[in-house]
Amino acid sequence: MIQFTLRQLRYFDALARHGHFGRAAEACAITQPAMSMQIKELEEALGGVLLERNARQVVLTKFGQELAERVREILRSIDELGDFARASRDQLVGRLRVGMIPTVAPYLLPKVIANLTRMHPELDVHVRETVTPKLIQELSEGRLDAAIVALPVSEPSLTEVALFSENFLLVRPREDEAAPVLSAEALREMRLLLLEEGHCFRDQALSFCKMQSSTPREVLDASSLSTLVQMVSAGLGVTLIPEMAVAVETRSAPVSVARFDDPQPSRTVGMVWRKTSPLARQLLQISEVVSLSADALREQYGTRSAKGNRRT
Repeated sequence: MIQFTLRQLRYFDALARHGHFGRAAEACAITQPAMSMQIKELEEALGGVLLERNARQVVLTKFGQELAERVREILRSIDELGDFARASRDQLVGRLRVGMIPTVAPYLLPKVIANLTRMHPELDVHVRETVTPKLIQELSEGRLDAAIVALPVSEPSLTEVALFSENFLLVRPREDEAAPVLSAEALREMRLLLLEEGHCFRDQALSFCKMQSSTPREVLDASSLSTLVQMVSAGLGVTLIPEMAVAVETRSAPVSVARFDDPQPSRTVGMVWRKTSPLARQLLQISEVVSLSADALREQYGTRSAKGNRRT
C-alpha cells in the first residue's frame, strides 16, 4: 500500500510552484534539507522520480508534472473541506487568504485590516500582493479565497462584486502647475510614465490616452506608483495615479496634481471569488467591510483634492 502524508503533498506543491528548493522551503517555513528529505520520501512512496535536481532550479519530470496537477486538485478539495466547516459557523473565523493588486494594497490595506480585526477578531487574514493575472490564477487554483482587483475580470468561474469607483489624476512637475490640464490627446505627445507590463493600471492609463502597449514612444516604466511620482518630481515626465494613492505618494514629492476635465478617467475596484466557494456568504460580508474602508479613505482624500490643480 502506498503511504504518503498530506504534509508531503503540500511540500511538493510548493516546490512545483516555486521551482526552487530554497524558495519553496521558505514558503513552507521549514529548512531546505528537511524539504528535500520529505520530497525524497514521497518519491520512494510513489515509486517514481518527480524532479530533476540541479543547483539553480528544479525541473519536474513528466511524472512530476502530472502529479502536480493532481496534487493541486487534492489540496484544493481538502482546503474546501475546511471552508465548509467555517461556512457553517455564524462568525467569521480562521484563515482568510486575500489577494490585492499593488495599486490598491498599500492604501486600502491598513484600513481593511483594522476594520476586520475590530469586527471579526477571530479572523486570521493572510494578504498576497501581486498583479491581476497571478491573483486570478492563484484564486482559480484554490490558493486564495478572494482577490481585490480592478473590474471587470470576466472570468465565468468567478463572482464579481463592485466595491467602489475612483478617478485617475494627472501628476506633473511642480513648475507646470499653472499650465492647462492636459487632454488625453495631449498626453500622447508627452513622455508618459507608466507601470511596467502586467499591471492593469498601465492598461487603463493607455486606454484613456487611446494608446496601445505596442505604440512606439519615449517611455520609462516603473514597478510602483511611488517610483512613478518620484520620477515626475525629477522632471522625467508625467503620470497618472488613482485618487486613493495621492495622499500617500505625493507627501514627499514636489509635484502638482490635477483633475482631468469630464469625463474623467476612472476605474472600478471589486472583489472576486470562486462561484463554488463554500465561503461565498462570508466573503460577501468581507466585501462590505472593504467597501466601508474605501468609503473612509474617500472621505480623507475627497476633501483634500481640489477641483483643479493641487500643489504638494
